[in-house]
Amino acid sequence: MNKLRVNGRIWLETTSTDGTERFMGIGRLELLGHIQQTGSINQAAKAMRMSYKRAWELVHSMNTQADAPLVTTQTGGDKGGGAIVTTEGEKYLAYYQALHERFQQFLTDELSRLPNE
Repeated sequence: MNKLRVNGRIWLETTSTDGTERFMGIGRLELLGHIQQTGSINQAAKAMRMSYKRAWELVHSMNTQADAPLVTTQTGGDKGGGAIVTTEGEKYLAYYQALHERFQQFLTDELSRLPNE
């Protein structure tokens, strides 16, 4: 028999009269982290091998679902354009990272409870 393992993913969703929409998952967490590191949605997208359009759609989705924007942008000017993960974004980054770690621990704990063959 093949060896069993416990696996899964966890994400946050919003619900409204329009239905349910993904708010935060591991990919969006990674995107926010790259934006935080690079100060750029474009550079974050490149780091993830994702199109700029897709990265922008994910940022827009998170920003419209949250009570306050998670990422703000500025265009051109003396310092050039850029993107900043806001205090609200940092709050969700920290929460989801901790949630993901707790979930990974749950999976590990459940693996130890699997019946032995």
